[in-house]
Amino acid sequence: MSTCVYCHERKGKRPCPALGGETGGVICSQCCGEHRVLRIACPSDCVYLDANSAYQQKRAGERFALARREFYRELVAWGGDKAAALFNLIEGIAFSYFQGRRDGQDAEVIAAIQALRRTLSPLHIPAAPLPVFAEHMKKEYETFAKQQPQQALDASTATEALDRALAFVTEFSGQGLQSQRFLTGLIGYIRAYHPEVAEQLSKHFEGGRIVLPGQFAPGPAEPPGHLHAGHQHTHDHTCRH
Repeated sequence: MSTCVYCHERKGKRPCPALGGETGGVICSQCCGEHRVLRIACPSDCVYLDANSAYQQKRAGERFALARREFYRELVAWGGDKAAALFNLIEGIAFSYFQGRRDGQDAEVIAAIQALRRTLSPLHIPAAPLPVFAEHMKKEYETFAKQQPQQALDASTATEALDRALAFVTEFSGQGLQSQRFLTGLIGYIRAYHPEVAEQLSKHFEGGRIVLPGQFAPGPAEPPGHLHAGHQHTHDHTCRH
């Protein structure tokens, strides 16, 4: 009998492509149901994702909300509203671009943040043509910096903020080469807690650029934390970041 490659207790019944399924790794249905996407970096073409994708996205969104709250708290304490606005821009761009796709991977977001950091670095060295999403994020950032210069960080601070963003996305994504944890969590979070913003961002573009709604506050069931977008949020004694 093959033992579940995750719990090592129950009988494994499903080949798990994220845990060596092609070479004999099997997972029990309980572990698959409880941990897929959340703790296992499931590839987008796994047959077991189809039936429960909305449910898994919601669960991932709840987990993302908690991690995001802590990240924003640290980010604001370090760099203030401008640093938060930069990561909020990244969130908005990623949601708008990937919310209608099943093949998006966290690696695309990570590569885009890395590329944007290289662009802003004073030691920037011309590199090969950017991947599609990285080029998209670069253009959106340039539009943001041009239209809202009061919100843009100086280059050296922006690179540090992007380093922090990169660390957060990478940690949440996990070690899977085809992980979608970050994107699934982000999309599930915005759809669950801020459906009106999800609807706006789903329009993708308006007049040739991404639709960035104003700041939206947390819903009653959401852990403390705002998703900054567009304009500045003032932090005071009533803010729970």
